[in-house]
Amino acid sequence: MTMTDLSAAAIPGPATPYQGDIARYWDHEARPVNLRLGDVDGLYHHHYGIGEVDHASLGDPEDSEHEKKVVAELHRLESAQAEVLLDHLGPIGRDDTLLDAGCGRGGSSVMAHQRFGCKVEGVTLSAKQAEFGNRRARELGIDGSVRAQVCNMLDTPFEKGQMAASWNNESSMYVDLDDLFAEHSRLLRVGGRYVTITGCWNPKYGQPSKWVSQINAHFECNIHSRREYLRAMADNRLVPQAVIDLTPDTLPYWELRATSSLVTGIEEAFLESYKDGSFQYVLIAADRV
Repeated sequence: MTMTDLSAAAIPGPATPYQGDIARYWDHEARPVNLRLGDVDGLYHHHYGIGEVDHASLGDPEDSEHEKKVVAELHRLESAQAEVLLDHLGPIGRDDTLLDAGCGRGGSSVMAHQRFGCKVEGVTLSAKQAEFGNRRARELGIDGSVRAQVCNMLDTPFEKGQMAASWNNESSMYVDLDDLFAEHSRLLRVGGRYVTITGCWNPKYGQPSKWVSQINAHFECNIHSRREYLRAMADNRLVPQAVIDLTPDTLPYWELRATSSLVTGIEEAFLESYKDGSFQYVLIAADRV
């Protein structure tokens, strides 16, 4: 099935009232922290950053350009996170097709095409996000290879085994994991790679902490435990090849963001939960068997 064929396919919408709520949430979302960071170079992300802050690039806090430099540095860390996810997709050819599940405004989809030269299908419940991502793809002249569509990631129109690789970049906390991984397992060819980067609550803490509960309420999501990810993958023919704790790598991003003009009020919950061990930022790469 070609990109053109898929554009004519019947696209399933939200299957539950909750998914309808999430679609409306993201249709009306216009946070400066997402838009201003994306304006730096035209890659619009909906995830956080990893890596050490380049303090030398920030210059003097009294400099009139300081805040602009902070925004650029936060965006650099965001893109560095996406690069790490793409690093774990394995060998991808130009003739392959990838799935960006919960693609947002499409930043990771664009980066995947730029790296591998392949086709990338993005799905999101938000019509506004899909429209934004497709407009950016047209502006970049890659709309023949990169596309976002309004689609329930738990029930996509793609063919069985069509995808060489797929991922969720901070979007899995909006769905049931068994349903999610059943669909990824269906879409991936045998030997295909699935990658997620996500925040998850630490089962060693016992239960979700008050900070995790605040994050859930802020984003209207349901953060899963690390144990739930691994169990649901095992039940759906996805065998983990790497489980990497990125928590120490994401702390510099949050510490910098907390000092910027882009604060949203949720920074304390992220910082405190990462520091007390109740919340973790994890990459899991798994192969379809």
